[in-house]
Amino acid sequence: MKKIILSLVVVVALLTACKENKKDKVEAKEAVKVAMVAALDNVDVESSVITWKGAKPTGTHDGTISLKGGSLNLEEGKLIGGSFVIEMATMKNLDLDAESGAKLVGHLSAPDFFDIATYATAKFVITSVVENENNLSVTGNLTVKDITKSITIPAMLVTEGTVTTFKSEKFNVDRTDFNIKYASKKFFDNLKDKFIDDMIEFSFSVTTKA
Repeated sequence: MKKIILSLVVVVALLTACKENKKDKVEAKEAVKVAMVAALDNVDVESSVITWKGAKPTGTHDGTISLKGGSLNLEEGKLIGGSFVIEMATMKNLDLDAESGAKLVGHLSAPDFFDIATYATAKFVITSVVENENNLSVTGNLTVKDITKSITIPAMLVTEGTVTTFKSEKFNVDRTDFNIKYASKKFFDNLKDKFIDDMIEFSFSVTTKA
């Protein structure tokens, strides 16, 4: 009886984990056409940051990427649009020592992953914003390796004085949607425990200039 109960507990835990992963993953759809708007260049790249986390069977690694520039379009204190350019060469690792971190970033920068020599920047362009009480549902075109997909992410907007911060919750993107196939079980057999999770966790914190 104890074995049966233990098995049921394991099954329930696995099902719960699967539900949580599905909930956190954002669905990548065809890019949305958006009208051209004047670039405001009002984003403070020094205080803005993208965070990332990747996973494999032996653990996770995390880090940051900086912005090259961007704009947040605001109207009467509300977010109505915007875009920001992500400078891939600024990718950093935060959880390893300097030598190991540099090796990891070198691999992530290589042609079989983000290939930053060819694709130096990524981009997120906001196409629509829906308010839900104090939270936002922000849809935008995410471009990585010249592949653009529409994603919708949960976020919030905070204004203190003359500075406004657009901050997303953590969300997962399937890297294979952007042709990053290295060590993916979708494309390679017999990887055993050498695979890398297809999901990469991101979050945005984009702040305007004072």
